[in-house]
Amino acid sequence: MKIAVLAGGRSSEHDVSLSSAAAVREGLEQAGHEVVAIEIGREDGRWTVEGDPLSLEPGSAPLGADIVFPVLHGPFGEDGTVQGMLETLDVPYVGAGVLASALCMDKAMFKDLIGSRGLPQVEYAAVREGADLAELVERVGLPLFVKPARLGSSVGISKVSGAAELGAALELAFSHDPVAIVERMATGIEVECSVIGNREPVASTPGEIVAHADWYDYEAKYTPGGMELVVPPRLGDDVIERVRELTVEVFTCTGCAGFARADFFVEDGDRVLVNELNTIPGFTQTSGFPKMFELSGIPFPDLLDRLLELGLERYNDERRYRF
Repeated sequence: MKIAVLAGGRSSEHDVSLSSAAAVREGLEQAGHEVVAIEIGREDGRWTVEGDPLSLEPGSAPLGADIVFPVLHGPFGEDGTVQGMLETLDVPYVGAGVLASALCMDKAMFKDLIGSRGLPQVEYAAVREGADLAELVERVGLPLFVKPARLGSSVGISKVSGAAELGAALELAFSHDPVAIVERMATGIEVECSVIGNREPVASTPGEIVAHADWYDYEAKYTPGGMELVVPPRLGDDVIERVRELTVEVFTCTGCAGFARADFFVEDGDRVLVNELNTIPGFTQTSGFPKMFELSGIPFPDLLDRLLELGLERYNDERRYRF
């Protein structure tokens, strides 16, 4: 097929997206597909192909591609905006739809939803500027993490060990987003689990993150050697199965499609807590999503082929309804 791969974007995760997209393009070419590389500018948001502006017309995929593969991280790409544009153009694309993309990008809304479903998670508070800092510390406890509500790749995140540090951490988070998440620092280990599918999602073997840093920050995520992914995690079989079950449950209840990566904390060796769900996880050389499926028996080119099939399947299913 002819695949249009979207890369870059206007968010602070622009460079990570470029790295992920390069890996996706290489994998698609290995699988025998023709790839059109489309880059979205960091500052101006312009869509270009090899430096030339790209024009979009309703009813026609970019450059006549069979399907679009968005490899965009963060706002203006992973949050439902690009997905909505592609829906308006009536173009098939890989991954989650508008609502699921927007929901999972917004950590506050995501946490509220899974909380309403009774799924286990770390204590948190969603706050705006002017919040009572003393009340936050009392409610969540120390140490804690402060995160922008709608960013990924650990951008804008601060670890807060003392109450005096909270104000500066919130100021940093609010420079990225009007809403911040204040979250108790989980103990135990971090675990990731990949998932693919539409109506019948399938979870990979999970992986345990061993970060060679104080915590799993941007440098640990994207610097070669900054982290190690242990597959399967050093947990009991029943706990590993619980991670896989929760991955599918979170994927389903948020209305996701195509693929995602779920992140967890496991405390006390067996208490599994949901952290977040990434609808366009990384595809870089250090990323867990493709590694976990490769170690589950699905090579990278085959995995990409399956994602294309799922995107087309979802597109055709949606077009059965008249709305």
